[in-house]
Amino acid sequence: MASRTVALLLVATVFALSGVSTAPQTFGWFAYQPLADATFSPSSEAVLARRVFDTGFLLTLVATALFLWGVLSPSTHPWSVLFRTLVRPRLSPPADLEDPRPPRFAQGVGLFVVGIGLILHLLGVPWALPIATAAAFFAAFLNAVFGYCLGCQIYLLLQRAGVIGRARHA
Repeated sequence: MASRTVALLLVATVFALSGVSTAPQTFGWFAYQPLADATFSPSSEAVLARRVFDTGFLLTLVATALFLWGVLSPSTHPWSVLFRTLVRPRLSPPADLEDPRPPRFAQGVGLFVVGIGLILHLLGVPWALPIATAAAFFAAFLNAVFGYCLGCQIYLLLQRAGVIGRARHA
């Protein structure tokens, strides 16, 4: 199911690279000659509206919503529901289940990265959105293609360092 996230983030990155985030920036009034050939840049509201309705922003917003959904309610996440209803019934029962905390932490890391990219994009920071979506795409690609969960590894490193609590033994 990570391949769907990879595809969404790849398309969001491509649109972010071709959208408002990477366009040349103009600021305020520019007068080439006094009172002649004056050009006006759009108001800050128009610039914000242009940033909000950018296709790359909207696709990244969808990815952010999916990351948030995965962090807050993994059992109702669309990819989880698809797996439970379509894939799991066709598989033999698993011998053991993976600890859900590292993948959930990885979803939180993805949420943080694309969330920061969205906020910086709205604040007008050039290239923030494509860089954030590309970073999230890279991590999701590692997970989908090679089975290497970068966020899970960060979780385990933080657990070893004592930053995140260890599981309690009964």
